[in-house]
Amino acid sequence: MFKFEELIVYQEAIKLSSEIYRLTSLWPKQEIYGISDQLRRAVVSIALNIAEGSGRKVNDFRHFLDISRGSCYECVAILTIAKNQKYIDSQSFSIFYTHLESLSKMISALKKSLL
Repeated sequence: MFKFEELIVYQEAIKLSSEIYRLTSLWPKQEIYGISDQLRRAVVSIALNIAEGSGRKVNDFRHFLDISRGSCYECVAILTIAKNQKYIDSQSFSIFYTHLESLSKMISALKKSLL
């Protein structure tokens, strides 16, 4: 097992990726190469940057965590657009929003612990 796989923040990012893939599989087919694809890439980027950064020097890892946190923000923006397009209801949006907010805080806490 790689060290990053032990990180709860990484495990949560993987779990969120699965949930987003399930969600977007229900969206209209015309969004396959639109916001569905963009959301999938953004959510996957969260876990990928945690994993890749963990194998780098501390300052580099901190930079990768910044990118990972930025991907959380990107997911929020895309989900807001999806909600406005009625691809996701307000209750589901709130659940994903809360999950992303929590994940963002976990990433920030990990970054601070690397001082």
